[in-house]
Amino acid sequence: MTNEDLIDMKKWFSDYCRSFYTSDKQDQKNISLKELHTFNVLENITLIAQEEQLSLNYILLAGATALFHDVGRFSQYAKYKTFKDSISVNHGKLGAEVLVEENVLKSLPPNEKELIVNAVKYHNVFAVPALQEPDALLLIKLIRDADKLDIYRVFGEYFETKEEDRPSAVGHGLPDLPEYSKEIISCLYEKKPATMSNLKSLNDFKLLQLSWIFDLNFRTSFRLLIEREYINKISETLPKTDEIAKALQGLKDFSAARST
Repeated sequence: MTNEDLIDMKKWFSDYCRSFYTSDKQDQKNISLKELHTFNVLENITLIAQEEQLSLNYILLAGATALFHDVGRFSQYAKYKTFKDSISVNHGKLGAEVLVEENVLKSLPPNEKELIVNAVKYHNVFAVPALQEPDALLLIKLIRDADKLDIYRVFGEYFETKEEDRPSAVGHGLPDLPEYSKEIISCLYEKKPATMSNLKSLNDFKLLQLSWIFDLNFRTSFRLLIEREYINKISETLPKTDEIAKALQGLKDFSAARST
């Protein structure tokens, strides 16, 4: 893959995004949110890949994966008006289908096409699949980390924004209640990612996102997490209980140990 390939792909992606632009202000907020998210994930994955001292070709493959990781989100939202996969469609699988149907990767050799399509397909699964191919596994881990880091930014900004100005699809329709679920907070103590199936409120969703920290793969990811103060920004919006404070300190200690 060459830098010219990536430039062409960026143009295709921008044109694809524009095809979903709309005069409806709320719908456009949600489309613009995913477009901005994509380019931030591209920046994140490039930083991680560079600091991991990967080859230039692999850095470009990672960039293409970031560019297309959420390409399924646009048609998902256009059809279902939601980003919640469980009530619409698996956006990773849909994104992989878009890449194949639109022949977006036609300039690449077959093995590179397969790497990107599979990484897009699996970037949002609960756990990294047990793949035998090291390059495929590495690319999936890179996109998962880069994606999570920008989702932290998205939600930090979401909760800093007045409710009437928030993009409607970000909160997945969860109620903004003062409670949180014991099943979710227990995952933080057990140092494991929580599952979407137990979510009952926005506080649960915040705690679930924090549990993703236990699924990060690279030292650079932890460094960026700490430098950008994502734990603090999310924690400021959570209930001030001793139980949560202890869990948050555990997250900070875990992240600090893995950032060096």
